[in-house]
Amino acid sequence: MNTVMESWPRRHRIKVDEYHRMAEVGLLAPDARVELIDGEIIDMAPIGTEHGSVVDLLAELLYGVVAGRGILRVQGAIRLDRASEPQPDIALLTPREDRYRSAPPGPADVLLLIEVSGTTLRYDREVKVPLYARHGIPEVWLVDLEHGELCLYRLPEGGGYLEQKATSNPGLTPVAALPGVAVDLAGLLSRPSR
Repeated sequence: MNTVMESWPRRHRIKVDEYHRMAEVGLLAPDARVELIDGEIIDMAPIGTEHGSVVDLLAELLYGVVAGRGILRVQGAIRLDRASEPQPDIALLTPREDRYRSAPPGPADVLLLIEVSGTTLRYDREVKVPLYARHGIPEVWLVDLEHGELCLYRLPEGGGYLEQKATSNPGLTPVAALPGVAVDLAGLLSRPSR
């Protein structure tokens, strides 16, 4: 009896420097909405109206409470390792004099990452959050627009977070890496009437 083994197609994984080189030579359009996750180029979903509004609100709220204690980066890349350079919606970074001009921020520079999820909820929860945990990102907030919840992930260990909490009424939410700093997220999940 002959048994034919099914095999998956081989994937060609790339490194961050190859990814940047692809952009430099025009293989990736200058306005391409992509990120590098575990060596694969992933298309990012378009930013919808609600998504953009929530990111703007979060940036405004965070800036008001962390000014001088951290650098706020909106939809910018974070280099986790040689094969992953995601672009979270918001990153709160350790202050650095050069504001990360000489080298991109890495896992040790991150105080908090925030992902706002509408159509990408499953991907963000099952791929990006574990990726952040594997790289020791101390805290991740996942804003679930579909279900109206804020999911908090703290204390990374292995491929997950020891502390996970979801709430539909976030209220005053501490930033774990900055003792004494909390953000009032009371209105974050409410949809204003037109």
